[in-house]
Amino acid sequence: MKESQPSAIYLKDYKVPPFLIDKTELTFELDEATTVVTSKLHMRRNPDSTENTAPLVLDGGEDVKLVAVAMDDYVLPSGEYQLVDNQLIITATADNFVLTCETLIEPQNNTRLEGLYRSSSMFCTQCEAEGFRHITYYLDRPDVMSVFTTRIIADATKYPVMLSNGNEISRELQEDGKTSVVWHDPFPKPAYLFALVSGNLEVKNDTFVTQSQREVKLQIFTEAHNIDKVDYAMEALKRSMRWDEDVYGREYDLDIFMIVAVDDFNMGAMENKGLNIFNSSCLLASPETTTDDTYLRVEAIVAHEYFHNWSGNRVTCRDWFQLSLKEGFTVFRDQSFSADMHSDTVKRVEDVSFLKTAQFAEDAGPMAHPVRPASFIEISNFYTLTVYEKGAEIVRMIHTLLGAENFRKGSDLYFERHDGQAVTCDDFVAAMQDASGVDLTQFKRWYSQAGTPQIRVTDEYDAQSQTYQLTLQQETPATPGQPTKLPLHIPVRLGLIDESGNALSVSSSGHVSDEHLLELTEAEQVFEFTQVATKPVPSLLRGFSAPVKLSYDYSSADLLLLLSSDQDGFNRWNAGQQLAVNELNTLIEQAVAGETLSLTSNLVEGFKSLLQDASLDPAMVALILNLPSQAYLSELAQVIHPNAIKQARQYLKKQIAESLQADFAQAYQQHQVTGQYQAEAKDIASRSLKNLALSYWLESGDDAAKQVVVAQFESADNMTDQFAALSIAVHHGHDKADDLLDAFYQQWQNEPLVVNKWLMLSASREQEDAIAKVTALMEHEAFDLKNPNKVRSLLGGFGQNIAAFHQVDGSGYQFLADQILVLDKRNPQIASRLCTPLTRWKKMAPELSVKMKAELERIMANELSKDVYEVISKSLA
Repeated sequence: MKESQPSAIYLKDYKVPPFLIDKTELTFELDEATTVVTSKLHMRRNPDSTENTAPLVLDGGEDVKLVAVAMDDYVLPSGEYQLVDNQLIITATADNFVLTCETLIEPQNNTRLEGLYRSSSMFCTQCEAEGFRHITYYLDRPDVMSVFTTRIIADATKYPVMLSNGNEISRELQEDGKTSVVWHDPFPKPAYLFALVSGNLEVKNDTFVTQSQREVKLQIFTEAHNIDKVDYAMEALKRSMRWDEDVYGREYDLDIFMIVAVDDFNMGAMENKGLNIFNSSCLLASPETTTDDTYLRVEAIVAHEYFHNWSGNRVTCRDWFQLSLKEGFTVFRDQSFSADMHSDTVKRVEDVSFLKTAQFAEDAGPMAHPVRPASFIEISNFYTLTVYEKGAEIVRMIHTLLGAENFRKGSDLYFERHDGQAVTCDDFVAAMQDASGVDLTQFKRWYSQAGTPQIRVTDEYDAQSQTYQLTLQQETPATPGQPTKLPLHIPVRLGLIDESGNALSVSSSGHVSDEHLLELTEAEQVFEFTQVATKPVPSLLRGFSAPVKLSYDYSSADLLLLLSSDQDGFNRWNAGQQLAVNELNTLIEQAVAGETLSLTSNLVEGFKSLLQDASLDPAMVALILNLPSQAYLSELAQVIHPNAIKQARQYLKKQIAESLQADFAQAYQQHQVTGQYQAEAKDIASRSLKNLALSYWLESGDDAAKQVVVAQFESADNMTDQFAALSIAVHHGHDKADDLLDAFYQQWQNEPLVVNKWLMLSASREQEDAIAKVTALMEHEAFDLKNPNKVRSLLGGFGQNIAAFHQVDGSGYQFLADQILVLDKRNPQIASRLCTPLTRWKKMAPELSVKMKAELERIMANELSKDVYEVISKSLA
C-alpha cells in the first residue's frame, strides 16, 4: 500500500481555468521506437479567472519525456520551469503567448492504452478522460476548448493511412521520403476529443446527403481481413444520421465522417470529432461470425457515438463531474433510436432488465454515487452504469414530464444556447424548463442524490362512491456519504384494469383517461380516482417511468391478470418476472435451509398460454419466459447465497421444462427462420424464442432435444443459431459439450471476436476443476493479457461461473485477486473494472463474505494505481 494515498477531487472546488488555448498545432513524427510530438499552443489568460497571476500548470503523464519548451521564440532554460508530479509549471508568463513543447513518447510500450499507443501494426489514440496528457503537456480538462490542426509525419509505405480530426487540408512527400498529412478541425474541442490513427488499413467508402443537401463522405477503416464486416455498421451510421435529423433536427457539420476499428481498446468506442475510434467488437459484423444481440449492439453503439457529435462534442461538459450531461443524454438518444428501428417494448424491457440487475446493484454497493458525483479519485472509475444508464433514465423522466413536443423544444434551446460551450447538467435542465414552462427545481435532486428510491403503494376502493385511492410513499436508502435524502420528483405512469383484463377509463383531477401520469413529489401522497366501476388491479409504473423499486401487494392472480391482459407490454413482462421471483424466493429459502426443493409452479399456466398465443411478439414471449437471472436475484437478496440461487433457478426451470416439454418442442419447430440471414426485428424475434425453447426442451430431458442441439450446431448458417446451440450444450451438461467446444474453436480460431465468445463460454462452464481450466486458458494461444476484450471474455466468463468463483474455500476470489494485481501494473482501467464482483462482499453469506473481504485486504496491501485503490478502499470502508 502506498505511504501517501491518492487524494480526492471535489466538485465544490471547481474554478475556471486561469489560461485558455485558442489554437493547438500538433506535429507527430511517428516511429516504431520513439515518437516525437511537437505542440504549439496559442495561449492567453482567461478573462473570467480571478487568478490573474497564477502560474501556467500543464498536465503530463509519467510516460512523457520533455525535450524542450519555448515561450514565443524564447527557449526556456531548465531553471525557468519545473516538472512536479508529472506537471509542467511555468511561473513567468505574458497575457498572450505561444508555448511550444517537444516531447518523446513510446507508443509501442503503452500498455495502459491511454494517449497514443500501438494496436497490432497501427498507431491509435484514446484520450477520454485524461489520455491526452500521456501525449504532451496540456490543459487537459474539458472546459478548455481549442481549434486543432494536426500534422502527421510517417513512412507511407508502412502507414499509408494517416487520420486525425476534421478535414484533410494537405498531403505532401518530404525530402526524407516520409509523407506529411495535415488535418484541420474548425470546431473548438477539448483535448479529450482529439484522435489520431495511422496504419496500413483498408477502407469502405459511402456518402450521405444531409437535409440541407450537403454530401458527406463516410469512411470506415479496418485491417484488411476485417473490411468485409463493416457493411452493417455503415448502414447503421446512415440510419443514425437520418434519425438525428428527423427527430432532433441535428445535421452533421463536417465534410467527412470516419470510423476506425481497433482490436486493443479499453472502452466500447469513442466519439472523437469526425474520427470515431471503435473497439472492433462494437463495429464488425457478419452473419457467420456475429450473433443477433451483437448486431443490435453494433447498431446502438454506432448511433451513440454519432449522436455525440451534438450531445457531447458541439456542446460538451464543463468538468468530469458533469459526465452524464453528455453520456446520459446520448444513451437516452441511442435507446430511442433503437426502439424506433425495432420494437419499442422489447428495447425497453432489455434496457430496464440491465438497469435493475446491474445499476441497482451499483446503487446499493460501496461505489454508489450520484449521477453527478460530488468527488472522485480517478475519473475512469466513474464511467459507470449510474452515469450512463441512470443518467439516461433521468433524461427519460424529463421527456415523460414535458411530453415529446416540449422536450424537442428544450433540446433545440439547449443546442442553440450552448453550441461551442462546455456546460453543466444544470444548464441542460434549465433549457428544458425554460422551453416548456415546467418547474424542474425539485427534479434536479435526481442529479445529486445517490441510491435507488423505493416506492411503497397501498390502495383503497369504495364501491359505494366508486372511488379508488392510491397512497404512494417514497424513500431513498442511505448511501456512502449521504445518510439523509430528500423527496424526489417522480413520474409514475398508471393504468387500472378490471377483473376481466379490460382497461378502465377513470377520472383523476378532472381528467378522464385509461392511463394517468402521477407526479410524486412528497414523502407520502394520496391520489384519488373517481368513476371507478369495480375494484381494479393497478398497472403501476408503466414503461418503467422512473428508475425506482416499487412494491405493491399483488396476489398471484393479479400478476397472472397483468401478464395476460395489460395494455402495457413492459408491465406484462414485469408481471411474469415478479411471479418467477416470488416462486424463486421460496425455493431459495428451501435451499438455504437444506430442505428438499418443492413447489407447485403457477408459472406453468401463464407460460403455456404465452407459447400458444400466435398473436404475441415472439421476442416478448422469449423475454417473459426467460427466468430472472442469477445476478438480478442476487441484487434483490438481503444476503446472497450464490449456490442456493443457482439451485433454485435450475429446479424451477426443470419443473417448467418437464411440464411444457411438448409445447417447447412445438415452439422450436414453429419459429424456424427460413431464407437468407437478416438482422431484422422479425427474424431476430423468431430466433430468440426458438433458441430459448430449445434450452427448455433440452432441460426437460428429452433425448430428441439432445439430437436437435447437435444438429443445429452442425447445420447453422449463422452465428446466432450455432452459438446458441453450443451454449445450451455447455450449460445444460450435454454429453457432446466437449466435442462441440473443440469443433467450434477449430472452425473459428482465425476470427478473434468469435474466439472471445469461446473463451467466455469455456470460462463460465461449471466443472470441478474450473479454476485449473481457466488458468490453462490463460496460457492458450487464443489468449492475450494485453488485449482488453480477451481479458473481459475469460475473466468475465469466470465471474459468471457460480460454482468456481464462489468456492467455499475462497480459491475463486483468490484467483481473481491475483489477476487484478497483475493487470494493475499493465492496465489500471481494466484492473479496476475486474474488482466489481469482489466489492459485493458485505451482502454475501458469512462463510463467503469473510474470504472475499480477505482478498480485498490483500489487494489493498500492495502498491496500487489510483483506479484500483479507489475501488478497493471504498469497498473496505
